[in-house]
Amino acid sequence: MIFSKQEKKFLQSIEEARIATIGKKLPHVKPVSFVFKDGFFYIATDYKTRTYKNLEQNLVAAISIDVYRPGKHKAILSQGKIKIIEKGPEFKKIYDVFFKKFDWVRREPWTEGEAPFLKLVPITKTSWGLA
Repeated sequence: MIFSKQEKKFLQSIEEARIATIGKKLPHVKPVSFVFKDGFFYIATDYKTRTYKNLEQNLVAAISIDVYRPGKHKAILSQGKIKIIEKGPEFKKIYDVFFKKFDWVRREPWTEGEAPFLKLVPITKTSWGLA
């Protein structure tokens, strides 16, 4: 999936998104911290969340990143497959990005195996207001 320069700039400027996962019966949506790096969305989560439990059953999700201003709504919606990153070089690389970007990570650090990252590999994307 290729993102335009405007889309990448927008994604780099935002810290919060909403992720949707699918459980046995109902969808689940919640706000999350994320980073967009190398064409992938990385989301911080915990093992005990509904999001993680849903992904144990179905490794697909959608992410919505938007800024609403009357007449100037900007957004990107992407759907894709999830890879759970718990340790190793990719975990360390993404953790460093989160550590630099988010004050809450510096206040409450964690290590490999304590909490995973979700890597959303985009299959579809839609954006508006970014031209």
